[in-house]
Amino acid sequence: MKTLYLVRHAKSSWATAAQADRDRPLNERGLHDVALMGQRLAERGVEPDVMLSSPATRAHTTAQHIAKALGVKGKHIVEVERLYDATADQILGVVQALGQEPKRVMVFGHNPGMSELSQRFASEITHMPTCAVAEFRFDVTSWAGLGDRKPVQVAFDFPRKV
Repeated sequence: MKTLYLVRHAKSSWATAAQADRDRPLNERGLHDVALMGQRLAERGVEPDVMLSSPATRAHTTAQHIAKALGVKGKHIVEVERLYDATADQILGVVQALGQEPKRVMVFGHNPGMSELSQRFASEITHMPTCAVAEFRFDVTSWAGLGDRKPVQVAFDFPRKV
């Protein structure tokens, strides 16, 4: 079994108009939401083997906060350039390249790619709001086997979910 967590970055700031998109930090709501989602994931006992993040500040900061909540050292977060503004196929390609290990992978990225890949795996997920987490369990031995495979289990959570 392989478990894939797709995490859209938390809400970011647009306060500085001249700031490059890659450098936008989390805003106050984003910091609140990532703390909430980190707590929810920790309560569920989520333990990723690998955390892959877009190099954008908002995605990497989201990964750092989630890692801290889960008790994972920040040095275990691997920045992957291809995840910045990636399409669903590009995100899937990064995951498929992982081979047989690890068993649990958490990917931090951006829309629309995160929503599109989530919907590909589970049609009921039509949109991933900021800081949403989509969890997919696959009955495969290698990440390369994901392709168009449907997961055997799906979970979806986001900060404003009641």
